[in-house]
Amino acid sequence: MPRAQIKDEKTYQKLRDRGESKEKAARIANASAGQGKKKVGRKGGKSPSYEDWTKDELLKRARELGVEGRSSMNKSQLVDALRNH
Repeated sequence: MPRAQIKDEKTYQKLRDRGESKEKAARIANASAGQGKKKVGRKGGKSPSYEDWTKDELLKRARELGVEGRSSMNKSQLVDALRNH
């Protein structure tokens, strides 16, 4: 059943089937519906890999995203949590 906040249900469902979070799938699906898939696809990949970030940078990003339990995580756990948020 289509949801009002999701503009491209097909893309959203494909992303969810691949294991993306609801938030990330909705963000990508709505962006691709508004700008086109090619433009959205070219937009990504400008940030360095999370492995290249310092633990403080990872903690700051986790705080911005509201990752639960971030203060007790080590660097690899933070990377995993951010990727799967």
